[in-house]
Amino acid sequence: MKKTDLYKNLGLKVESRMKQAGIPDRFAQGAVLDRKEQRKLDQAKGLIPFAVKLDAELAGELRALAESRQTGLNELVAELLRKGLAAGA
Repeated sequence: MKKTDLYKNLGLKVESRMKQAGIPDRFAQGAVLDRKEQRKLDQAKGLIPFAVKLDAELAGELRALAESRQTGLNELVAELLRKGLAAGA
């Protein structure tokens, strides 16, 4: 093997380790959960994923409203859906 091939392989090893390592606590301040932990917490709350496709303008309005209310997008959409279903019934 050439010396350049050895360095290339070493770079690939380092890159794969960096991808698997995740986000250090100093950047995320320990608040970021991995996907398995987040899925378990969501299941304990009785939450399920529900994907929909929205117009980009409507999605922007929802994000802006959630930001102005200082709440999460999931909570805002759940509240609006409950109000809409109650009004329709």
